[in-house]
Order: sequence, then structure tokens, then C-alpha cells
Amino acid sequence: MPPILIPQLARIALGALGAGAAIHWIAKEVRRLNEEFERARSATAVDAGVRSTFPTLRRDPRSGEWRVR
Repeated sequence: MPPILIPQLARIALGALGAGAAIHWIAKEVRRLNEEFERARSATAVDAGVRSTFPTLRRDPRSGEWRVR
């Protein structure tokens, strides 16, 4: 089977296109994550009275298993 011959300039162009696509994808993901972190950071804190109504995990002293209470 003959080797696939690709000119050097075409290899460089394909490499540059691939690198550009990877950089574009990475930048897009970084922006998305930063927006998500900002939303989480700016979220209001839960009041202690309301928080006590949320279910929590507690260890059962008899079996040692974790249960929601």
C-alpha cells in the first residue's frame, strides 16, 4: 500500500485548523463555567430556619448505615 503523501503546507494548515478549533472550544467552555460559577456565587444564602427543614444524612447507631432524616 503506497504511503499517503500530503504536502508540508497542507499538514501545517490542517494542524492550525485543529488547534484553532480546540482553542475555540476551550474558550467557550471556560466562559460557560465562569458564568455557572458566578450564578452560584451570587445565589442567596439559605436561612438557618429554612435549612433545618431540609433532609440530612445521619448515621444509624445500630446498623451504622447512613439514612436521610
